[in-house]
Amino acid sequence: MERCGWAGIDTIYLEYHDTEWGVPEYDSRALWEKLILDGFQAGLSWITILKKRDAFREAFAEFDPQVIATWGAAEVEILLQNAGIVRHRGKIEATIGNAQAYLRLTDEMPFSDRIWSYVEGQPLVGGYATLADVPTQSPLSLQISKDLKAAGFKFCGPTIIYAWMEACGLFNNHALGCQRHHEVQSMAR
Repeated sequence: MERCGWAGIDTIYLEYHDTEWGVPEYDSRALWEKLILDGFQAGLSWITILKKRDAFREAFAEFDPQVIATWGAAEVEILLQNAGIVRHRGKIEATIGNAQAYLRLTDEMPFSDRIWSYVEGQPLVGGYATLADVPTQSPLSLQISKDLKAAGFKFCGPTIIYAWMEACGLFNNHALGCQRHHEVQSMAR
């Protein structure tokens, strides 16, 4: 099977590439979880987050924004002691604030509808031949980043948003020669 160049040979990366990365995600909570994990990845490798993802889910109440939005200093201190996750106070506190921002946004419309409206409900297609051709951000990722920050989100810069858009299938950036390129495109609603 031909794969994107970033998938390498590590089993966890191969499975992520072959089953999850780029698949259009329409569940609001799952989109939010992936956004939070991409924020935790800032400054680290994605494989670090993948290896800790189950611990993150356990520590962060399965990424239930309704629960996380009620947390305060006591929960932050507990999370800072959890060796299974990335123990970064700013990112942990941002997750609580992001849960609160998410709930405010979802009062107006489902998060999924809001995010997919940026691409008119259909994944954008990169059409890049190699990993070297793929940009790290775009005017659209910059716009989404600005909009989320204006809504109160943190750790959602344009590079994080671009990677998140790729992971969640809003932007199909599987390389043209990758078998998954056409597979994930056919999964769009």
